Amino acid sequence: MALYAAYGCNLDPDQMAVRAPSSPLWTTGWLDGWRLTFGGESGPWGGALATIVEQGGASVFVALYDVPECDEAHVDACAGAGFGIYTRVRVRASTLLEGEAAAWTHVLDDYEGGLPSALYLAMLADAAEKAGAPPFYPEELRSRPCTPSRS
Repeated sequence: MALYAAYGCNLDPDQMAVRAPSSPLWTTGWLDGWRLTFGGESGPWGGALATIVEQGGASVFVALYDVPECDEAHVDACAGAGFGIYTRVRVRASTLLEGEAAAWTHVLDDYEGGLPSALYLAMLADAAEKAGAPPFYPEELRSRPCTPSRS
């Protein structure tokens, strides 16, 4: 099995149970040397999409799932990997009990920049809370600038 590092909406354990039903949560941790940012544009979400980029001194909270081959394709498909929206990359996650672990995740295959919608930020913050992120992490997500709401 391969470890998958979920950092966006896939932090939500209920969502991952649907997307990867044979993939148990292994642990949570951090991608040290990476930061969460947004890029591209998304019609359905009304703004930019979550991604990670390398940056010294930064960290991104992740949930690490044991993903067997039978679930990998569905996780990729949900991320739009087949359409060039996200690309797989290898990362190293730091965990409290297990130390460092190699994993794969997705990064946006588009430019960095743009603002996410308020709805999307709320979904990311809620997912982080459900995954057990420390309180400062979802609070910081909710405080980020977002696109003006459409009336």
